[in-house]
Formats: sequence, structure tokens, C-alpha cells
Amino acid sequence: MLAEADIATTVFVTERAHHAHEKVRDEDLSQWDTLVVMSGDGLLYEVVNGLMERPDWEETMKKPLCILPGGSGNALAASINHYAGNDHVAKKKLLMNCAFILCKGLHTQMDLVSLSTASGKRLFSFLGFGWGFISDVDIDSEKYRRLGNARFTLGTLQCLAKLRVYQGRLSYLPVGPEQGTSTPSSRDPPGTLPNGQAGPVPLGTEVSGGALPADSLLVPLCQPVPGHWTVVPEEEFVSVYAIYQSHLGTNLLMAPAAGLHDGCIHLFYLRAGISRLALLKIFLAMARGTHLDLNCPHLRYVPVRAFRLEPRTAAGIMTVDGEALACEPVQGQIHNRLCRVLTGS
Repeated sequence: MLAEADIATTVFVTERAHHAHEKVRDEDLSQWDTLVVMSGDGLLYEVVNGLMERPDWEETMKKPLCILPGGSGNALAASINHYAGNDHVAKKKLLMNCAFILCKGLHTQMDLVSLSTASGKRLFSFLGFGWGFISDVDIDSEKYRRLGNARFTLGTLQCLAKLRVYQGRLSYLPVGPEQGTSTPSSRDPPGTLPNGQAGPVPLGTEVSGGALPADSLLVPLCQPVPGHWTVVPEEEFVSVYAIYQSHLGTNLLMAPAAGLHDGCIHLFYLRAGISRLALLKIFLAMARGTHLDLNCPHLRYVPVRAFRLEPRTAAGIMTVDGEALACEPVQGQIHNRLCRVLTGS
């Protein structure tokens, strides 16, 4: 397909962890029009963070990125396929659709989320941040990677059998009614939207100059969150997941209302007390994006601009774009239109 489209390519094969990160951070990228990653979401995470470490990051991030699915989850590839209006497909058909998007060469802007950790790390994420059940499934199923997307089904069943509860504090800055969202119902926490309806949302921090974009919505982790934030009253969770794309995996339509540059973090959390059967029903419904229609009292969804998660102990797995993180306090905010990605339209 690339040959017929008269697209010249240079192939670079990574040989170890962080190889792609180092390559794009140090390489002269002016000779290429587009950076194409053929892998799962983890390798694109390396590329994005390598680019953001460059002194010329602001100019380099104008160069479009492209994802060709070659991993297990392929969440961004599935999301872009969804945004393009294509039917749900997987495996070789998804690869062909994404290759066609590459050949067309049309691109648009994409949001990134800046994450800060208590240990001083700053990371840039294009997909999502998680803690608890969903992250457990992602990391625990790594040993079944040879099974492809089926690894997540097996991992889900195993994590259901040993269902854990995690203690911590979750806070967020909601997308408020003044930005065009619907009014929360009386039984929802402030800022939560019924049935996952999301309206227009504000833009994130604008980027200017050569310095990295400032997290203007956040205060240092050693300080309490601002008074206009919402603090979730419950402190026992099964899972917390902040996602910015529509798909969590090829077969998991987690945030149907999401877009590439909607200026919004789609925050989901599952409170403790949910039964294994109810949790399984949620994940089965997520394949069709109808999990919020179940009206499960333990599942909450709220579109936010920023969030903070403070685990009570260093227990549980945290992930960013499918990669494991040390369990520690983390906060993040959306930065609108920070990079470009090929979408085919």
C-alpha cells in the first residue's frame, strides 16, 4: 500500500526498552515528514515522551504521528479507526484501515495529558492513566501477550477471582455546567454527568515559547487541592481510570463521547462493594460502549479538566498508556492540541 501511494520510508527496529525514546529525543528528525509507530500503545508512549524532552519539542510536535497496530491492546489505533467512522475491526483489518489512513496523509491535532508524580516525574500521556482493577488486568496479563487481545479476557477473569479494594483519595476539577454540560443528577457527586453525556468542553492550557507547557490548573502535590475542586467522599475503590480516547483496547469502547482534541479527561471510577457479577457485566457491555446504560450505582463517570489521586499506601498497580508506574500520588491536567496525529480526514 505504501509503495502504491509512492510513500518512501525509513525503517528503524527497536531492540530494547526505551530505545525509541532515546532515538526520537536525539535524532535529527528534519528529514522525515511523519513518524510512524508500528507496535502497541507502549512504544508510542516512548516516542511522545522522547519528543517532549527535545529542546525543539514545540516545533517537532507539529510533525504528525501515525500508529499502525502491532500490539495487544492497540487502543489509539482502535480509537482513530472509530473517529474515522469505520466499522469496528481488529487484527489485520484494523492494520489495513490504519495503513490507508497513513497513505491519505491527512492529520488533525490531539490532546495530551501532563502527569506529575510525588517522586518528581513529569510524563506526557495520550491514552490514559489507571489504578486498580483495570491496571491490574493490563499488567498481570503481560505474561499472556502471545495470545494477542485475548490476553485481556483471561486477565480479567483472573483479576475477578482475586478482586482487590484500594484505599486512597480521588479529587478532580470537573467540566462545569457553565461550559455547556448537562446538570448532574441529585444522586451523583458534583460534576458527574448522568449516563455519560458530555457537552462542549473548554480548551486546556495554551502552549507558548520554548518551555514545556505549564500545569496551570494544578498546585503542588504537597498542598491540598483548590477549594473549587471536587473531592470524592468515598475512599475505597476497585478501579480508577482517566482516559482521553474512545477505546481502552481494540474491543473496549470505554469513552464513546471522547475525541482527539475535546479538551477533556474522561474519568471513571468504581467504588468498593461492587459484586464480581456486576463488574463482569460492565466489562462485557464496554465492548459495545453501553456500560453506562447499566446504571450501576458503583460506577461513576465525570468529564474533568484535571485530577489528583493519592493512594493511602503504595499498594496496587498504576499505569500510564499501558506502562507500569510506581504507586504514589499522581495528578494530571489536559493540554489541548499539543501534538498532531494522522486520522485520514
